[in-house]
Amino acid sequence: MAFLLDEVADFEDFFPSMITRLGTEGFICELCNGFRLLMDCEKGLITFESLKRNSYLLGLNDMMDDEIVCMLSEGDLDGDGALNQMEFCILMVRLSPGLMEGSPQWMMEDLNYVGHIQDVVLVAAFNDS
Repeated sequence: MAFLLDEVADFEDFFPSMITRLGTEGFICELCNGFRLLMDCEKGLITFESLKRNSYLLGLNDMMDDEIVCMLSEGDLDGDGALNQMEFCILMVRLSPGLMEGSPQWMMEDLNYVGHIQDVVLVAAFNDS
């Protein structure tokens, strides 16, 4: 996974400023919008195929298949080979150097942050249906 983290360090991390501007809930809603952009609409998951097909939206036109597999496996918490909305949001937060360095500052806004992510993701999913 080292190569993926190296790639993350090469771009400007806008996540901390997004949280400052949008607040925690607004930021998570934006992550959910990103998830919907990349997901397979029939499965409701980000799959290898959907990430490969939509990687150009991230400016990653030249992503190799093994990099896509690595990205999926890094975030795949339930072992199904794909990312659900919760896994995607958690992965995005983990891959943000700025958020991980400053995490106590913004995560302390909500001591049960994972529960907060779940709540926001569930509300976003409910609003889409």
